Amino acid sequence: MSTVTIEPLVINFRRENPRFRRKTKLCMSCSLNHSAKLFLSSGSTFISNFNAPRVLLHTIKASSSSTETDMLADTFESTDVFYKQTFALKRTETVEGKIIIKLDQAKDQRSWQLTVGCNIPGKWILHWGVNYIDDIGSVWDQPPDNMIPPGSITVKDYAIETPLKKSSESEIFYEVKIDFKPNSGIAAINFVLKDEETGTWYQHRGIDFKVPLVDYLQDNGNLVGANKGFSIWPGWPLGQLSKMLLKSKVSDTEGQDKSSWSRDPKQENKRLEGFYAEQPISKEVTFDNSVSVSVKKCPETAKNLLYLETDLPADVVVHWGVCREDAKEWEISAAPYPPETIVLKKKALRTLIQPKERRNGCWRLFTVDKELEGFLFVLKLNENTWLKCVGNDFYIRFSSSSTLPVKPGHGTSKDPQISVKSVETNQEASQTAHTDGIINEIRNLVSGISSEKGRETKTKEVQEHILQEIEKLAAEAYSIFRSSIPTFSEEAVVESATPLSTVKISSGTGSGFEILCQGFNWESHKSGRWYMELKEKAEDLSSLGFTVIWLPPPTDSVSPEGYMPRDLYNLNSRYGSCDELKDLVKKFHEVGIKVLGDVVLNHRCAQYQNQNGIWNIFGGRLNWDDRAVVADDPHFQGRGNKSSGDSFHAAPNIDHSQEFVRKDLKEWLHWLRNDIGYDGWRLDFVRGFWGGYIKDYIDATEPYFAVGEYWDSLSYTFGEMDHNQDAHRQRIIDWINATNGTAGAFDVTTKGILHGALEKCEYWRLSDKKGKPPGVVGWWPSRAVTFIENHDTGSTQGHWRFPRGKEMQGYAYILTHSGTPSVFYDHLFSQYRSEIASLISLRRRNQIHCRSTVKITKAERDVYAAIVDEKVAVKIGPGYYEPPSGPQRWSSAFEGRDYKVWEASLVTMVHKVH
Repeated sequence: MSTVTIEPLVINFRRENPRFRRKTKLCMSCSLNHSAKLFLSSGSTFISNFNAPRVLLHTIKASSSSTETDMLADTFESTDVFYKQTFALKRTETVEGKIIIKLDQAKDQRSWQLTVGCNIPGKWILHWGVNYIDDIGSVWDQPPDNMIPPGSITVKDYAIETPLKKSSESEIFYEVKIDFKPNSGIAAINFVLKDEETGTWYQHRGIDFKVPLVDYLQDNGNLVGANKGFSIWPGWPLGQLSKMLLKSKVSDTEGQDKSSWSRDPKQENKRLEGFYAEQPISKEVTFDNSVSVSVKKCPETAKNLLYLETDLPADVVVHWGVCREDAKEWEISAAPYPPETIVLKKKALRTLIQPKERRNGCWRLFTVDKELEGFLFVLKLNENTWLKCVGNDFYIRFSSSSTLPVKPGHGTSKDPQISVKSVETNQEASQTAHTDGIINEIRNLVSGISSEKGRETKTKEVQEHILQEIEKLAAEAYSIFRSSIPTFSEEAVVESATPLSTVKISSGTGSGFEILCQGFNWESHKSGRWYMELKEKAEDLSSLGFTVIWLPPPTDSVSPEGYMPRDLYNLNSRYGSCDELKDLVKKFHEVGIKVLGDVVLNHRCAQYQNQNGIWNIFGGRLNWDDRAVVADDPHFQGRGNKSSGDSFHAAPNIDHSQEFVRKDLKEWLHWLRNDIGYDGWRLDFVRGFWGGYIKDYIDATEPYFAVGEYWDSLSYTFGEMDHNQDAHRQRIIDWINATNGTAGAFDVTTKGILHGALEKCEYWRLSDKKGKPPGVVGWWPSRAVTFIENHDTGSTQGHWRFPRGKEMQGYAYILTHSGTPSVFYDHLFSQYRSEIASLISLRRRNQIHCRSTVKITKAERDVYAAIVDEKVAVKIGPGYYEPPSGPQRWSSAFEGRDYKVWEASLVTMVHKVH
């Protein structure tokens, strides 16, 4: 892990116009042939397989004028171009800028405003919370509702995530403003700044920024306003360096437990004072570029004319040559050459690309003999940066049999239908060969360490080193795999269209016909006998058609709701006793309903403090020490490895890379399956650790059904939800992929888009650019668990409440569409009960399942409509819609406020016999 030294905070009393400055020394591309390194202010690290020759024999004078060349270039818009291809390039520059922190009085002079901003391009998220007066400790709390800016989402019950918004189109400055009253009882505002594009978290001296709103807080090194710096950790959130920093702070923090909250009563009434601080930072910013190649025959000479253009900055050099066969051996082409061409060691030519006169970018025209098989080239930006094609030279094959014709009227070759099979094949072959080599290396290492002779001759240290090498090679192979499928598309997962009665039960789907009920809300613990109350409703739930019920977290917990687990084997909770839980599970089994246990695997509350007064020593049967806690959680000083996910700040984050942790958790899950009778799992806060560990737990316990909660913010621009939420659902898909499809995931994307569509009467949002459902259910329906509300978003928490009065439109959508629908307890036992029951009955009657085919027939401002499996038609929204006539005769099943559902019956055709 590398560190970046950043200058200290600079305190000012006025806001300067933020600007940022680029360092253009370093550039790279996703297809560059080098290893990406951390950018340092003193220089760079670069690895390349292309050794640029230094010996220059002589310079060739161009045989054609620039005017003639321009005239030839214009002809490449004609229809006789037989080859046209655009290659995507990515390059990275280090951009310098500032984080701005300002505390100021609001215009009304009664409120105050905290502004946090950044003048570097990015997708910035403020992760923040507060400390209340009289609270003891460092755990965050959520602020009052009137303090939370629009567009924020809650992170459990301890923090808020608020996206920074661009202040104006003309200025690169992103900011968020938090308004508060000085008498709100808040002692401090804590925050860290996250760049979602890179996964980097920015902290103050390795811990959270703390903006004090009272005078009696002692400075433990993180109070904003002090003349101190802060560091960043690239990669996973809050990186591994925090362990070193925390160790260095041990001597400072010993004996200071609760000292940051020692209060001098005389100081309580001092006036709040504003300040302005700015922090120099730097970030690697990726820029998308491309290079396009077009080839046509010259009618006068019968030679091939190759036109190359790119939108890269000026001073781009192309190293090029030709080859006579597919072996791709570089040769020097015969003259004429473009202007400013140099011969390199009789092997290649180097040409400076000519800048375009009236547009950005540059271009060159090359003339190649018709007898030659292909054209080879690489691009050079500077002495250290070479742009290549997935590690290989760019290769343009002239043989007409290997290329696809350009469709007239398409202009550029960025259309997805225009591609070059030979280029793709070469890239795939290169990647396959490299991956095969990695696999062979892994096999050799495994054979060596696993053999009896190897175990005898190799020391423990050597064996551990070999295992580390295996992990690195596996990570490299996975990186190649991910780079070969940069985005997920619905075609990547082929969903069976056969009747699901023949489909094998899978933990990711159950039978495929599951209908899930969440059997609790945020207040269910308060009665102390929830298990017994729910037992009385078991037969009712079965008669409604539910096949699976999700029960609340069963373990002993610091919080009464169960999401801060402590002693995992103690199942006497606020919901009832362990025996009552067993009775409840048994009852549900008797009425034909499977039971999901809500298991919290990401974090666990400790029962004892370590020598520094940190709560990271666990009790009970699983009496782990601080090796079970991740090292990069700044609050709990773990001695484990770096976290593989996002941090949950309210409790120690568990390190699932530790073998003893996984072994203990698998034994515990087995115990829940066998002794309690759970059939599957609802997995809490799965953003906190790698999905591959979930696969391990699922493989070990073989649940009937499993679903993970992967909840993060959707994409917004200036407070408005973006139409395209592909990046959001891609993150959920990536997590499901990491589990190898052994678990489904709650379709948070669909819930968010339903919010946007129903709140503002923008039903066009319910169709993506390909005319498919825009959530996870549109890409991987069998693994999408759709919902409109749960205990976090609704109930008494209301963190992200579904638009009021429109709940039945939401249920009309999820209960008629593919995916596995989940119904919230509060909605079921309300005025919506009969309508929900009717929709469930219709779903079961028409055998709608998780892979059902959805055909969107209308998606306009005020109405959305779809036909599912040619059996059910549904419309939501106030607009008009009637299903089209055809082989089906549609009859209205039922309707409610702004929604209607139809069922189909085949039209019987009677022919009169003459």
